[in-house]
Amino acid sequence: MFPGGGGMNDRKMQQMMKQMGIDMTDLDAEEVVIRTPDEELVFTDADVQRMDAQGQQTYTIVGEPESRERGEGGDGSDEPAIEESEGDGGTAEIPDEDVELVATRAGASEDAAREALEETDGDLAAAIERLE
Repeated sequence: MFPGGGGMNDRKMQQMMKQMGIDMTDLDAEEVVIRTPDEELVFTDADVQRMDAQGQQTYTIVGEPESRERGEGGDGSDEPAIEESEGDGGTAEIPDEDVELVATRAGASEDAAREALEETDGDLAAAIERLE
């Protein structure tokens, strides 16, 4: 414990950190999502700080997360659906029915059909044409 019983004041702590080459930055984060294999931890009202020290960045998140299963949220966490609705489709999930249709029509394997659909952003006719 530091002398004085109350610890160091914030200004003194910042001066010492600066002398040691440590820089702290408060981030104005709107949302922080931590994805694990089973769940997502979503911090919507969190205090986030970044510490730069010796060429490495460390993030500190202070707040109470909401826990939800992977892919459950509708707040932008379901990225493939958003990309598909925006027309990107590049990484959007291709429906199995489309894969089967393209594979049957083009006489190709399902893997080849899926790849052609991904390359043509889900366009059935263009995928079939590519495989023929």
